[in-house]
Amino acid sequence: QVQLVESGGGLVQAGGSLRLSCAASGRTFSRYTMGWFRQAPGKEREFVTAISWSAGKTYYADSVKGRFTISSDNAKNMIYLQMNSLKPEDTAVYYCAATSIAYANVPGHYEYWGQGTQVTVSS
Repeated sequence: QVQLVESGGGLVQAGGSLRLSCAASGRTFSRYTMGWFRQAPGKEREFVTAISWSAGKTYYADSVKGRFTISSDNAKNMIYLQMNSLKPEDTAVYYCAATSIAYANVPGHYEYWGQGTQVTVSS
């Protein structure tokens, strides 16, 4: 049974930083792409960033480039999202997801999802 479990969300002031973690279990993810999405109240779920687990190639939404960094620890089956220079518009529930597609930035292309972790950025 595949499980993705996010942690690390919380309340932070604008300009601050948070680090989200995603623990993956239940299968071998070496050929998967792991992504982070977010969903704010009343808005659609949107792509944030993704990493190819085997190649380490990374992809970012324009809105987070230069501020967010995705990384992986293959030995621990962990994915991380370092978020710096946070803005109030980054407030959302952040989801970890996995897909067998080499690269995907559409929620419908992801097969497995975590339960989400809330990130709130105050102004």
